Amino acid sequence: MKIWTVANQKGGVGKTTTAVSLAGILALQGKRVLLIDTDPHASLTYYFGIDSEDLEVSVYDVFARGSAMVSEEILQALCPSNIDNLDILPATMAIATLDRSMGNKTGMGLILKKALTKISEHYDYAILDCPPVLGVLMVNALAASERILVPVQTEFLALKGLDRMMRTMELMQSSQSKQYQYTIIPTMYDKRTNASLEAYKTLQQSYQEKVWPGVIPVDTKFRDASLAQQVPVQYCPRSRGVYAYRALLDYLIEQG
Repeated sequence: MKIWTVANQKGGVGKTTTAVSLAGILALQGKRVLLIDTDPHASLTYYFGIDSEDLEVSVYDVFARGSAMVSEEILQALCPSNIDNLDILPATMAIATLDRSMGNKTGMGLILKKALTKISEHYDYAILDCPPVLGVLMVNALAASERILVPVQTEFLALKGLDRMMRTMELMQSSQSKQYQYTIIPTMYDKRTNASLEAYKTLQQSYQEKVWPGVIPVDTKFRDASLAQQVPVQYCPRSRGVYAYRALLDYLIEQG
């Protein structure tokens, strides 16, 4: 099972849209995909019409019970989506308490990685959607990941958020002796504005080969798809945004 984490320490840059879009394309290609929501706001969970407060089991239980949770119990916590091959491990507001209740416990950074190992034979891909805050949840998502996808809105303030994300990965790399593979994804690109053009140029100059050479354009169809609670490739398969995410997926697979 390949594990990709979608992360950035700035909100509103397209993390959930990226996770949902890539997962939907993979699922329609016949891949078995698990989407994992590690954000207390549960945006990914609500995207699929799942009311997080009605859940008996969620990603919170994976953290709270740790190694005591066996594979069958993890699988029972998953919710099916409205398309074949795509399941969701939902989030609840309770995971916002994890930093306070478990942040100092030994081994807390590897709980998610160990849980995914237990169910790896059931999926081809796991895609994790992160909160924009460095804590137990993001640390777990990064530690479990083989590749980190960093969506960055093509505007000046978002570039500052990217600087923080890069420092976070450097700190974790040194503490874990692990070299992260990451891809920066320019999002919400509008070629009509100087802000997008300049931000994209800065990304390419600063991070060079780490930046995906394409862009995810501004596309109102993404909002319509979320309102319909459908993955974009299902709701608007011929939209320019979906074409861009198809190209991104091809690139990521080619990169290994």
